[in-house]
Amino acid sequence: MTSDERRHLRVLIANERRERLALLAHVVAELGHEVIAREIDVEEVGAVTARERPDVALVGLGLSSQHALDLIGEIVSESACPVIALLSAEDPAYVHEAAKRGIFAYILNDDPQELASAIDITLQRFAEYQSLQGAFGRRAVIEQAKGILMARQGVTADAAFELLREHSQRTGRKLAEVADAVVESHLLLLPPAGEPPPRKTRQRRPRNDT
Repeated sequence: MTSDERRHLRVLIANERRERLALLAHVVAELGHEVIAREIDVEEVGAVTARERPDVALVGLGLSSQHALDLIGEIVSESACPVIALLSAEDPAYVHEAAKRGIFAYILNDDPQELASAIDITLQRFAEYQSLQGAFGRRAVIEQAKGILMARQGVTADAAFELLREHSQRTGRKLAEVADAVVESHLLLLPPAGEPPPRKTRQRRPRNDT
């Protein structure tokens, strides 16, 4: 992400205290970002996150720490953006619980410069996290495709990998894409859940009455 893109982020802010939302929205606007949603209700914040797809979410600690933790949990469950927790004072127990729910950073006040630095660092960490998750996901799909080919073709793991690699080179597609296609085709050929696989029937030879 370039510095120019970082200056124009789409930000979701959440806090059970409306006056804090208004103050935070002003700080975010001062940084040149756009507040796309202001949320108070835990029941709604997840759906809003999924619909708006913000670049970053800022969740303030209001009157109830549980309310703030629930807001964080709903946003993180959508896996749409990193979350930064905002506190007015040190609260190690709350930070610990917020970290368990998936925050990427926290700051102790609404100072624009501190918030700007926290957002920059958080977005870098989130990008690295997504890249790592993608690498793990691609590796898992390749291993799954190898297992399918080993079972179908009766070959070793190394031979199954070579089949994937050769097809990748021959078609000009990425290895992960080829592996994903193998897995998808395998899933399509599986019988529906609860339905036994079709039984093989022996073909009867015609009777010869002569």
